[in-house]
Amino acid sequence: MTSPFLRFAALALAAGMAVAASGAFAQATKPAAPAPAAPAPPAPASPAPTAAPTGPVRLELIPMEAPWTKMCGKDQASEKEVCLTTRNFGQSADQPTLAVAVYQMANEERRIARFMLPVGFLLRPGFRLVIDKGEPIEGKFAICYPNGCLAEADLNGQTLGALKKAQTATVIVRNPANIEVNFDLPMKDFAAAFDGPAVDPKALEQQNQELQKQLEEKARQQRELLEKQQSAAPAPASPTPAASAPASPAPAASK
Repeated sequence: MTSPFLRFAALALAAGMAVAASGAFAQATKPAAPAPAAPAPPAPASPAPTAAPTGPVRLELIPMEAPWTKMCGKDQASEKEVCLTTRNFGQSADQPTLAVAVYQMANEERRIARFMLPVGFLLRPGFRLVIDKGEPIEGKFAICYPNGCLAEADLNGQTLGALKKAQTATVIVRNPANIEVNFDLPMKDFAAAFDGPAVDPKALEQQNQELQKQLEEKARQQRELLEKQQSAAPAPASPTPAASAPASPAPAASK
């Protein structure tokens, strides 16, 4: 069985962490373009380069699959049942950005929220988790892979209850320019999945296979569209040879 939380890492690797080169995230991580040294010669004016933002950057993410998914199994060390409720999020339905998984172990109040976050953020300050407009919960990075960084925060009974009632959870990190980046995650239906039964492993595997087929088909269509656009593009015109100068008129004949 392929966990959506682990499947995200594979998808992110295949996508090359596209989030790092798009939208406001790209603006937040790139310095402003230098001003030109001299005015450009008379020509149609080009748009001025966009300066890097100096304030917080906010990205509203959407779920990459319809439901939250709950999976359960036995922890080999403690022999206790452990469950995780997980979902993948992105800036679009096929652009993975981060994943979240909330772990619960039988007969324990402590819960752990784990996130797979994009690379390229400052690790020392860690991250903060804000549930709706509540007080921030401090979290820390655990380990980074080439395609993403694993981070986690502890949830007690009170914060878990707030998360189950929340409309939005916000993960706050800082980029290399020390600018705050906010990832907003919709939390609708999280409580129903967290408190409900675990999914059937066979049904989950079939769901994963269908999702993979959809992504492969969309990638194929985009590749074919790009190839058509490239083949339809007109070839650059050959330079026209300079026209010969007109001959000087012959002098008028004398009478």
